[in-house]
Amino acid sequence: MQSVTLIIDKRLELSTKYKKLLESETNRVIISKDLISAIKIIQDKEPDLIIISDSFDDDLSDFCRQVRALTYNMRPVIVAMSKSADLNDRIKVLESGADDFLSEPVNADEFKVRMCAHLRREYESNLDTRQILPNKNYTLRAIKRKLSDDNAWAVLYISIENFDSYKQAYTQLASDKLLQTYGAIIKASLDEEDFAGELAENIFLVITDTLKAERLARFLTFAFDTVASKFYAQHDLERGYMILQGDEYAGRRADFVHTTISAVTNEFSTCKDTAQLLNTLIQIHDMADLPNKSNYLIERPKLAASDSVLEKEYNNKILIFETDEALGVLLNTILNLQGYQTQIISSYEIPQDSTIPALIIVDAGDLEKKNGLNLCCILKQHDDFKRSKIIVTSIIHDKELVLNTGADLYLPKPYEIPHLIKWVNDFIKEFNKEK
Repeated sequence: MQSVTLIIDKRLELSTKYKKLLESETNRVIISKDLISAIKIIQDKEPDLIIISDSFDDDLSDFCRQVRALTYNMRPVIVAMSKSADLNDRIKVLESGADDFLSEPVNADEFKVRMCAHLRREYESNLDTRQILPNKNYTLRAIKRKLSDDNAWAVLYISIENFDSYKQAYTQLASDKLLQTYGAIIKASLDEEDFAGELAENIFLVITDTLKAERLARFLTFAFDTVASKFYAQHDLERGYMILQGDEYAGRRADFVHTTISAVTNEFSTCKDTAQLLNTLIQIHDMADLPNKSNYLIERPKLAASDSVLEKEYNNKILIFETDEALGVLLNTILNLQGYQTQIISSYEIPQDSTIPALIIVDAGDLEKKNGLNLCCILKQHDDFKRSKIIVTSIIHDKELVLNTGADLYLPKPYEIPHLIKWVNDFIKEFNKEK
Protein backbone atom coordinates (compact mmCIF):
# COMPACT_ATOMS: atom_id res chain seq x y z
CA MET A 1 0.00 0.00 0.00
CA GLN A 2 1.19 3.52 -0.77
CA SER A 3 1.98 5.77 2.15
CA VAL A 4 0.41 9.23 1.99
CA THR A 5 2.22 12.53 2.55
CA LEU A 6 0.33 15.82 2.93
CA ILE A 7 2.13 19.10 2.23
CA ILE A 8 0.36 22.16 3.66
CA ASP A 9 1.98 25.10 1.88
CA LYS A 10 0.48 27.97 -0.11
CA ARG A 11 3.69 28.51 -2.12
CA LEU A 12 3.10 26.85 -5.48
CA GLU A 13 6.72 26.59 -6.63
CA LEU A 14 8.25 25.18 -3.43
CA SER A 15 5.38 22.82 -2.63
CA THR A 16 5.58 21.42 -6.17
CA LYS A 17 9.34 20.97 -5.76
CA TYR A 18 8.82 19.06 -2.48
CA LYS A 19 6.17 16.89 -4.10
CA LYS A 20 8.48 15.90 -6.97
CA LEU A 21 11.20 14.97 -4.50
CA LEU A 22 8.95 12.72 -2.41
CA GLU A 23 6.41 11.21 -4.80
CA SER A 24 7.07 7.61 -5.81
CA GLU A 25 5.33 4.28 -6.36
CA THR A 26 5.31 3.76 -2.60
CA ASN A 27 4.42 7.30 -1.54
CA ARG A 28 1.55 9.47 -2.72
CA VAL A 29 1.96 13.21 -2.12
CA ILE A 30 -0.99 15.62 -1.80
CA ILE A 31 -0.66 19.42 -1.63
CA SER A 32 -3.08 21.61 0.31
CA LYS A 33 -2.90 25.39 0.10
CA ASP A 34 -5.01 26.11 3.20
CA LEU A 35 -5.97 24.49 6.51
CA ILE A 36 -9.65 24.06 5.53
CA SER A 37 -8.90 21.77 2.59
CA ALA A 38 -6.17 20.07 4.64
CA ILE A 39 -8.74 19.04 7.26
CA LYS A 40 -10.80 17.20 4.61
CA ILE A 41 -7.69 15.42 3.29
CA ILE A 42 -6.64 14.44 6.81
CA GLN A 43 -10.08 12.97 7.52
CA ASP A 44 -10.27 11.04 4.23
CA LYS A 45 -6.68 9.86 3.79
CA GLU A 46 -5.21 9.80 7.32
CA PRO A 47 -1.73 10.72 6.01
CA ASP A 48 1.40 9.11 7.45
CA LEU A 49 3.43 12.31 7.13
CA ILE A 50 2.31 15.96 7.25
CA ILE A 51 4.71 18.72 6.18
CA ILE A 52 3.68 22.20 7.35
CA SER A 53 5.37 25.39 6.14
CA ASP A 54 5.32 28.85 7.75
CA SER A 55 3.96 30.38 4.54
CA PHE A 56 0.68 31.14 6.31
CA ASP A 57 -0.22 34.14 8.42
CA ASP A 58 -0.79 31.92 11.46
CA ASP A 59 2.07 31.35 13.85
CA LEU A 60 3.79 28.08 12.89
CA SER A 61 3.64 26.66 16.43
CA ASP A 62 -0.10 27.40 16.63
CA PHE A 63 -0.56 25.79 13.22
CA CYS A 64 1.29 22.63 14.38
CA ARG A 65 -0.83 22.55 17.53
CA GLN A 66 -4.07 22.71 15.49
CA VAL A 67 -2.99 19.91 13.15
CA ARG A 68 -1.87 17.72 16.05
CA ALA A 69 -5.27 18.24 17.69
CA LEU A 70 -6.95 17.13 14.44
CA THR A 71 -4.80 14.00 14.23
CA TYR A 72 -4.51 12.93 17.87
CA ASN A 73 -6.16 9.56 17.16
CA MET A 74 -3.97 8.65 14.14
CA ARG A 75 -0.68 10.25 15.27
CA PRO A 76 1.06 11.00 11.92
CA VAL A 77 4.58 12.40 11.73
CA ILE A 78 4.50 16.22 11.57
CA VAL A 79 7.47 18.08 10.06
CA ALA A 80 7.67 21.89 10.25
CA MET A 81 9.40 23.90 7.50
CA SER A 82 10.44 27.47 8.32
CA LYS A 83 12.67 30.24 7.02
CA SER A 84 13.74 30.81 10.61
CA ALA A 85 16.87 29.15 12.02
CA ASP A 86 16.44 30.59 15.50
CA LEU A 87 16.82 28.02 18.30
CA ASN A 88 13.86 29.39 20.27
CA ASP A 89 11.60 29.06 17.23
CA ARG A 90 12.70 25.44 16.79
CA ILE A 91 12.00 24.62 20.42
CA LYS A 92 8.61 26.35 20.37
CA VAL A 93 7.48 24.46 17.25
CA LEU A 94 8.70 21.08 18.51
CA GLU A 95 6.93 21.65 21.83
CA SER A 96 3.73 22.40 19.89
CA GLY A 97 3.54 18.89 18.44
CA ALA A 98 5.97 18.78 15.51
CA ASP A 99 8.29 15.76 15.27
CA ASP A 100 10.97 17.50 13.24
CA PHE A 101 11.99 21.03 12.21
CA LEU A 102 13.82 22.00 9.00
CA SER A 103 15.11 25.48 8.18
CA GLU A 104 14.66 26.68 4.60
CA PRO A 105 16.34 26.64 2.21
CA VAL A 106 16.96 22.92 2.71
CA ASN A 107 19.26 20.64 0.77
CA ALA A 108 17.13 18.52 -1.60
CA ASP A 109 18.98 15.27 -0.87
CA GLU A 110 18.82 15.79 2.90
CA PHE A 111 15.12 16.66 2.69
CA LYS A 112 14.31 13.51 0.73
CA VAL A 113 16.33 11.22 3.01
CA ARG A 114 14.83 12.73 6.18
CA MET A 115 11.26 12.38 4.94
CA CYS A 116 11.83 8.80 3.77
CA ALA A 117 13.29 7.98 7.18
CA HIS A 118 10.19 9.38 8.89
CA LEU A 119 7.91 7.34 6.62
CA ARG A 120 9.94 4.19 7.21
CA ARG A 121 9.85 4.66 10.98
CA GLU A 122 6.09 5.36 10.89
CA TYR A 123 5.48 2.13 8.97
CA GLU A 124 7.79 0.01 11.12
CA SER A 125 6.23 1.33 14.35
CA ASN A 126 2.90 -0.08 13.16
CA LEU A 127 4.16 -3.62 12.42
CA ASP A 128 3.19 -6.66 14.44
CA THR A 129 6.50 -8.14 15.57
CA ARG A 130 5.38 -11.77 15.21
CA GLN A 131 4.00 -11.67 11.69
CA ILE A 132 5.79 -8.57 10.38
CA LEU A 133 2.45 -7.28 9.11
CA PRO A 134 0.80 -3.89 9.71
CA ASN A 135 -1.26 -3.84 12.91
CA LYS A 136 -4.97 -3.13 13.27
CA ASN A 137 -4.69 0.67 13.35
CA TYR A 138 -2.61 0.78 10.18
CA THR A 139 -4.89 -1.76 8.47
CA LEU A 140 -8.00 0.31 9.26
CA ARG A 141 -6.17 3.33 7.82
CA ALA A 142 -5.50 1.37 4.62
CA ILE A 143 -9.20 0.47 4.32
CA LYS A 144 -10.26 4.08 4.78
CA ARG A 145 -7.94 5.22 2.01
CA LYS A 146 -9.15 2.51 -0.32
CA LEU A 147 -12.81 3.47 0.23
CA SER A 148 -12.05 6.95 -1.11
CA ASP A 149 -10.36 5.44 -4.18
CA ASP A 150 -12.39 5.36 -7.42
CA ASN A 151 -10.46 2.40 -8.84
CA ALA A 152 -11.80 -1.17 -8.64
CA TRP A 153 -10.77 -2.99 -5.47
CA ALA A 154 -11.51 -6.08 -3.43
CA VAL A 155 -11.04 -6.68 0.30
CA LEU A 156 -10.50 -10.18 1.75
CA TYR A 157 -11.25 -10.93 5.41
CA ILE A 158 -9.18 -14.02 6.34
CA SER A 159 -9.46 -15.88 9.64
CA ILE A 160 -7.99 -18.97 11.27
CA GLU A 161 -10.93 -20.72 12.92
CA ASN A 162 -10.54 -22.77 16.13
CA PHE A 163 -7.33 -20.83 16.75
CA ASP A 164 -7.95 -20.32 20.48
CA SER A 165 -8.46 -24.06 20.93
CA TYR A 166 -5.22 -24.76 19.07
CA LYS A 167 -3.32 -22.26 21.21
CA GLN A 168 -4.77 -23.76 24.39
CA ALA A 169 -3.77 -27.28 23.33
CA TYR A 170 -0.37 -26.53 21.77
CA THR A 171 0.85 -23.41 23.67
CA GLN A 172 1.57 -19.85 22.54
CA LEU A 173 4.84 -20.78 20.83
CA ALA A 174 3.19 -23.26 18.46
CA SER A 175 0.31 -20.89 17.70
CA ASP A 176 2.80 -18.12 16.86
CA LYS A 177 4.50 -20.47 14.38
CA LEU A 178 1.11 -21.19 12.78
CA LEU A 179 0.38 -17.46 12.46
CA GLN A 180 3.81 -16.72 11.02
CA THR A 181 3.49 -19.50 8.46
CA TYR A 182 0.06 -18.40 7.23
CA GLY A 183 1.14 -14.77 7.25
CA ALA A 184 4.14 -15.68 5.10
CA ILE A 185 1.90 -17.59 2.67
CA ILE A 186 -0.43 -14.58 2.38
CA LYS A 187 2.43 -12.13 1.77
CA ALA A 188 4.07 -14.43 -0.79
CA SER A 189 0.84 -14.64 -2.81
CA LEU A 190 0.46 -10.84 -3.21
CA ASP A 191 1.85 -8.36 -5.71
CA GLU A 192 3.61 -5.11 -4.79
CA GLU A 193 0.47 -3.02 -5.19
CA ASP A 194 -1.55 -5.29 -2.85
CA PHE A 195 -1.82 -4.76 0.90
CA ALA A 196 -1.86 -7.29 3.73
CA GLY A 197 -2.42 -6.43 7.39
CA GLU A 198 -4.04 -7.83 10.51
CA LEU A 199 -7.22 -6.97 12.39
CA ALA A 200 -6.75 -9.38 15.30
CA GLU A 201 -4.38 -12.12 16.36
CA ASN A 202 -5.93 -14.68 14.00
CA ILE A 203 -7.60 -12.35 11.46
CA PHE A 204 -5.85 -10.97 8.37
CA LEU A 205 -7.08 -8.45 5.82
CA VAL A 206 -5.95 -8.19 2.20
CA ILE A 207 -6.66 -5.39 -0.27
CA THR A 208 -6.22 -6.36 -3.91
CA ASP A 209 -7.90 -5.90 -7.29
CA THR A 210 -11.23 -7.47 -8.20
CA LEU A 211 -9.80 -9.85 -10.80
CA LYS A 212 -7.48 -11.55 -8.33
CA ALA A 213 -9.83 -11.82 -5.34
CA GLU A 214 -11.41 -15.21 -6.00
CA ARG A 215 -8.22 -16.76 -7.33
CA LEU A 216 -6.40 -15.59 -4.21
CA ALA A 217 -9.10 -16.91 -1.87
CA ARG A 218 -9.05 -20.30 -3.61
CA PHE A 219 -5.26 -20.52 -3.36
CA LEU A 220 -5.14 -19.52 0.33
CA THR A 221 -7.71 -22.14 1.39
CA PHE A 222 -5.76 -24.79 -0.51
CA ALA A 223 -2.38 -23.66 0.85
CA PHE A 224 -3.61 -23.48 4.44
CA ASP A 225 -5.07 -27.00 4.34
CA THR A 226 -1.84 -28.26 2.80
CA VAL A 227 0.38 -27.02 5.64
CA ALA A 228 -2.03 -27.22 8.60
CA SER A 229 -1.41 -30.91 9.30
CA LYS A 230 2.26 -30.12 9.97
CA PHE A 231 1.25 -28.31 13.16
CA TYR A 232 -0.29 -31.31 14.98
CA ALA A 233 1.11 -34.17 17.00
CA GLN A 234 0.80 -37.57 15.35
CA HIS A 235 -1.59 -38.92 18.01
CA ASP A 236 -3.98 -36.01 17.34
CA LEU A 237 -3.84 -36.62 13.59
CA GLU A 238 -4.63 -40.30 14.11
CA ARG A 239 -7.48 -39.46 16.47
CA GLY A 240 -8.87 -36.74 14.19
CA TYR A 241 -9.35 -34.01 16.81
CA MET A 242 -7.69 -32.24 19.73
CA ILE A 243 -8.47 -32.74 23.42
CA LEU A 244 -8.22 -29.55 25.46
CA GLN A 245 -6.55 -29.57 28.87
CA GLY A 246 -6.73 -27.38 31.98
CA ASP A 247 -9.35 -26.85 34.67
CA GLU A 248 -11.73 -24.85 32.50
CA TYR A 249 -11.50 -26.77 29.22
CA ALA A 250 -10.63 -30.28 30.38
CA GLY A 251 -12.50 -32.91 28.38
CA ARG A 252 -13.47 -30.59 25.53
CA ARG A 253 -13.16 -32.04 22.05
CA ALA A 254 -11.86 -29.44 19.60
CA ASP A 255 -11.77 -29.57 15.83
CA PHE A 256 -8.60 -28.80 13.92
CA VAL A 257 -7.95 -25.29 12.64
CA HIS A 258 -9.21 -24.21 9.24
CA THR A 259 -9.35 -20.93 7.34
CA THR A 260 -12.47 -19.01 6.33
CA ILE A 261 -12.31 -16.16 3.83
CA SER A 262 -14.92 -13.59 2.82
CA ALA A 263 -14.47 -10.99 0.09
CA VAL A 264 -16.22 -7.77 -0.87
CA THR A 265 -15.61 -5.69 -4.00
CA ASN A 266 -16.80 -2.25 -5.06
CA GLU A 267 -18.25 -3.76 -8.23
CA PHE A 268 -21.61 -4.60 -6.65
CA SER A 269 -21.96 -2.42 -3.56
CA THR A 270 -20.72 0.84 -2.12
CA CYS A 271 -19.65 1.05 1.51
CA LYS A 272 -19.89 4.46 3.14
CA ASP A 273 -17.21 3.88 5.76
CA THR A 274 -14.84 1.35 7.31
CA ALA A 275 -17.41 0.11 9.83
CA GLN A 276 -19.95 -0.72 7.10
CA LEU A 277 -17.34 -2.56 5.03
CA LEU A 278 -16.17 -4.63 8.02
CA ASN A 279 -19.76 -5.48 8.98
CA THR A 280 -20.42 -6.69 5.43
CA LEU A 281 -17.24 -8.77 5.44
CA ILE A 282 -18.11 -10.33 8.80
CA GLN A 283 -21.65 -11.21 7.66
CA ILE A 284 -20.33 -12.95 4.54
CA HIS A 285 -17.60 -14.60 6.63
CA ASP A 286 -20.20 -16.06 9.03
CA MET A 287 -22.08 -17.55 6.06
CA ALA A 288 -18.87 -19.01 4.64
CA ASP A 289 -17.66 -20.58 7.90
CA LEU A 290 -18.02 -24.36 7.95
CA PRO A 291 -17.61 -26.39 11.19
CA ASN A 292 -14.30 -28.08 10.31
CA LYS A 293 -13.47 -27.27 6.68
CA SER A 294 -11.73 -24.35 4.98
CA ASN A 295 -14.00 -22.31 2.74
CA TYR A 296 -14.38 -18.92 1.05
CA LEU A 297 -17.30 -16.80 -0.13
CA ILE A 298 -17.24 -13.83 -2.52
CA GLU A 299 -19.94 -11.17 -2.57
CA ARG A 300 -22.14 -11.43 -5.63
CA PRO A 301 -24.87 -9.17 -7.10
CA LYS A 302 -27.87 -9.18 -4.81
CA LEU A 303 -31.14 -10.68 -6.03
CA ALA A 304 -34.33 -9.77 -4.19
CA ALA A 305 -38.00 -10.64 -4.41
CA SER A 306 -41.08 -9.90 -2.37
CA ASP A 307 -41.22 -11.79 0.94
CA SER A 308 -37.68 -13.08 0.34
CA VAL A 309 -36.25 -12.17 3.76
CA LEU A 310 -36.22 -15.12 6.14
CA GLU A 311 -35.78 -14.75 9.88
CA LYS A 312 -33.37 -17.27 11.37
CA GLU A 313 -34.95 -18.91 14.40
CA TYR A 314 -32.76 -19.18 17.49
CA ASN A 315 -32.67 -22.82 18.57
CA ASN A 316 -32.49 -23.32 22.36
CA LYS A 317 -33.81 -26.88 22.49
CA ILE A 318 -31.99 -29.46 24.66
CA LEU A 319 -32.55 -33.22 24.54
CA ILE A 320 -31.49 -35.04 27.74
CA PHE A 321 -30.91 -38.80 27.92
CA GLU A 322 -30.74 -39.54 31.65
CA THR A 323 -31.79 -42.82 33.29
CA ASP A 324 -31.47 -41.39 36.81
CA GLU A 325 -34.97 -39.98 37.31
CA ALA A 326 -34.01 -37.60 40.14
CA LEU A 327 -31.09 -36.16 38.17
CA GLY A 328 -33.27 -35.86 35.07
CA VAL A 329 -35.86 -33.83 37.00
CA LEU A 330 -33.11 -31.63 38.45
CA LEU A 331 -31.56 -30.93 35.03
CA ASN A 332 -34.97 -30.28 33.51
CA THR A 333 -35.87 -27.76 36.22
CA ILE A 334 -32.55 -25.90 36.22
CA LEU A 335 -32.28 -25.62 32.44
CA ASN A 336 -35.90 -24.50 32.15
CA LEU A 337 -35.13 -21.73 34.63
CA GLN A 338 -32.25 -20.71 32.35
CA GLY A 339 -34.77 -20.25 29.51
CA TYR A 340 -34.04 -23.44 27.55
CA GLN A 341 -36.62 -25.85 26.11
CA THR A 342 -35.85 -29.32 27.42
CA GLN A 343 -37.04 -32.84 26.74
CA ILE A 344 -36.10 -35.66 29.14
CA ILE A 345 -35.68 -39.22 27.82
CA SER A 346 -35.30 -41.88 30.52
CA SER A 347 -34.05 -44.54 28.06
CA TYR A 348 -31.52 -44.71 25.24
CA GLU A 349 -34.14 -44.75 22.47
CA ILE A 350 -34.27 -41.80 20.07
CA PRO A 351 -37.83 -40.36 20.14
CA GLN A 352 -39.56 -40.35 16.77
CA ASP A 353 -41.32 -37.03 17.22
CA SER A 354 -38.42 -35.03 18.63
CA THR A 355 -37.52 -31.74 16.95
CA ILE A 356 -33.85 -31.13 16.15
CA PRO A 357 -32.12 -29.92 19.33
CA ALA A 358 -29.20 -27.53 19.53
CA LEU A 359 -27.70 -29.60 22.34
CA ILE A 360 -27.94 -33.20 23.52
CA ILE A 361 -26.85 -34.30 27.00
CA VAL A 362 -26.23 -38.05 27.22
CA ASP A 363 -25.48 -40.15 30.28
CA ALA A 364 -22.88 -42.73 29.16
CA GLY A 365 -24.32 -45.50 31.30
CA ASP A 366 -22.23 -48.28 32.84
CA LEU A 367 -18.86 -49.41 31.52
CA GLU A 368 -20.03 -52.87 30.36
CA LYS A 369 -23.11 -51.97 28.30
CA LYS A 370 -21.92 -48.54 27.09
CA ASN A 371 -25.50 -47.68 26.10
CA GLY A 372 -24.86 -43.94 26.15
CA LEU A 373 -21.68 -44.20 24.13
CA ASN A 374 -23.39 -46.33 21.49
CA LEU A 375 -26.23 -43.81 21.38
CA CYS A 376 -23.73 -40.97 20.89
CA CYS A 377 -22.25 -42.75 17.85
CA ILE A 378 -25.74 -43.19 16.38
CA LEU A 379 -26.66 -39.55 16.99
CA LYS A 380 -23.54 -38.28 15.21
CA GLN A 381 -24.42 -40.36 12.14
CA HIS A 382 -28.12 -39.46 12.21
CA ASP A 383 -29.08 -36.83 9.60
CA ASP A 384 -31.28 -34.97 12.08
CA PHE A 385 -28.78 -34.81 14.92
CA LYS A 386 -25.29 -34.73 13.37
CA ARG A 387 -25.10 -30.93 13.74
CA SER A 388 -26.31 -30.96 17.35
CA LYS A 389 -23.69 -30.45 20.04
CA ILE A 390 -23.30 -33.40 22.42
CA ILE A 391 -22.21 -33.44 26.06
CA VAL A 392 -21.55 -36.91 27.49
CA THR A 393 -21.69 -37.19 31.27
CA SER A 394 -20.04 -40.32 32.58
CA ILE A 395 -18.61 -42.28 35.49
CA ILE A 396 -16.28 -43.88 32.91
CA HIS A 397 -12.99 -42.06 33.41
CA ASP A 398 -11.67 -42.59 29.90
CA LYS A 399 -11.78 -39.24 28.16
CA GLU A 400 -10.57 -40.45 24.77
CA LEU A 401 -13.03 -43.36 24.69
CA VAL A 402 -15.92 -40.93 25.22
CA LEU A 403 -14.73 -38.31 22.71
CA ASN A 404 -14.10 -40.93 20.01
CA THR A 405 -17.86 -41.50 19.87
CA GLY A 406 -18.24 -37.97 18.45
CA ALA A 407 -19.06 -36.18 21.70
CA ASP A 408 -18.10 -32.50 21.88
CA LEU A 409 -17.42 -32.62 25.62
CA TYR A 410 -16.61 -35.28 28.19
CA LEU A 411 -18.00 -34.25 31.60
CA PRO A 412 -17.08 -36.70 34.37
CA LYS A 413 -19.60 -37.41 37.11
CA PRO A 414 -20.14 -36.01 39.65
CA TYR A 415 -20.09 -32.54 38.09
CA GLU A 416 -21.03 -29.11 39.38
CA ILE A 417 -24.26 -27.66 37.97
CA PRO A 418 -22.76 -24.16 37.30
CA HIS A 419 -20.00 -25.85 35.27
CA LEU A 420 -22.59 -27.71 33.20
CA ILE A 421 -24.64 -24.53 32.64
CA LYS A 422 -21.53 -22.72 31.36
CA TRP A 423 -20.95 -25.41 28.73
CA VAL A 424 -24.65 -25.47 27.82
CA ASN A 425 -24.58 -21.71 27.18
CA ASP A 426 -21.40 -21.97 25.07
CA PHE A 427 -22.65 -24.88 22.94
CA ILE A 428 -26.08 -23.32 22.31
CA LYS A 429 -24.35 -20.18 21.04
CA GLU A 430 -21.95 -22.21 18.88
CA PHE A 431 -24.79 -24.19 17.31
CA ASN A 432 -26.75 -21.06 16.37
CA LYS A 433 -23.65 -19.34 15.02
CA GLU A 434 -22.98 -22.27 12.67
CA LYS A 435 -26.50 -22.36 11.24
